[in-house]
Amino acid sequence: MEERYHWFGGGEDYPGIHSILIDPNEEDTVTVGVSRGGVWRSEDSGSTWECRATDMIADHMPPEHQGNPVIQDPHRLANCAGDPSLQCVQHHNGVFRTSNTGEHWERFEDIDPFTFGFAVAVHPTDGSTTWLVPSESDEVRIPIDGRIVVTRTRNRGKSWKRLENGLPQQDAYDLVFRQAFNVDDSGNCISFGLK
Repeated sequence: MEERYHWFGGGEDYPGIHSILIDPNEEDTVTVGVSRGGVWRSEDSGSTWECRATDMIADHMPPEHQGNPVIQDPHRLANCAGDPSLQCVQHHNGVFRTSNTGEHWERFEDIDPFTFGFAVAVHPTDGSTTWLVPSESDEVRIPIDGRIVVTRTRNRGKSWKRLENGLPQQDAYDLVFRQAFNVDDSGNCISFGLK
């Protein structure tokens, strides 16, 4: 896979695979998220791979490289178990969604003034519902205003609601990282840990 020579480390010396999605309907189909390496899909149990990060934008890169699919920086990749073609990515530069297994992505707009973060979860049967835990930009990497909130959409990103009841609302400086955020099989309970 010659494209991997374009990957570069995201916070460490080497890019890392952090998200692995196995299609529940096609066991040979695997999609992975790679920090500073994009989103990759295999339909033959990993024998061959195709980059699936077209339409993602890396705003922090020089203009001529911002749209390069193989250098995109997904922080977490999640899908809807009931419809695996619907996937969401919490990216270094926002949140992206696809309904065709990554052939094309669209960026969620108007989420919040802050769309940086590491955690995303998609409802297991209702693909219109997605949760995020936003934080301030890469330079800061703390919860916004020292308050931990979960942001949720129930209409595929047309509008978002901040959920904060019961969460620390002052002097909270811990992040929710990739695999420390999830939703249960019923879609009724989200859980996360702080670091």
